Amino acid sequence: MTTLILLIAHAPLAQALRDCALHVFPDCADALRAYDVQADAAPEASLEGASALLADAADRPVLVLADIFGATPCNIARRLVEGRGNARLVTGLNLPMLLRAVSYRSEALDLLVQRALIGGTQGVMQVAVTPHIPLPHLHDQDPHDH
Repeated sequence: MTTLILLIAHAPLAQALRDCALHVFPDCADALRAYDVQADAAPEASLEGASALLADAADRPVLVLADIFGATPCNIARRLVEGRGNARLVTGLNLPMLLRAVSYRSEALDLLVQRALIGGTQGVMQVAVTPHIPLPHLHDQDPHDH
């Protein structure tokens, strides 16, 4: 059985990432849903809206991908997967993670989680630049960076 993938993120990220995935994998529309948490929405209303996207998936495995750990979308997602044995939650959603998850959506749920995590982490890297183009000085709140 194909896993249903639910994206839940700060608006408009979830729908934008879904659109990107559909651009690459147009056949995944039935397996990929998105819920954008609006800035002014009450958490309970967002929970209801996201729950409605899973109403027809009671027996189906579900992978929920949320954008930021501890933020409202993630907290809503945690409530969605609580008590649901066939659901998993992964945070730190990025496009490489999503594309990997969509690619392997027919695999077992726990293996799919591992593939999504690998896709997300392997998609983050520093790209070498040519020597004549200097990197900008970054202020990343390092206490040793003055």
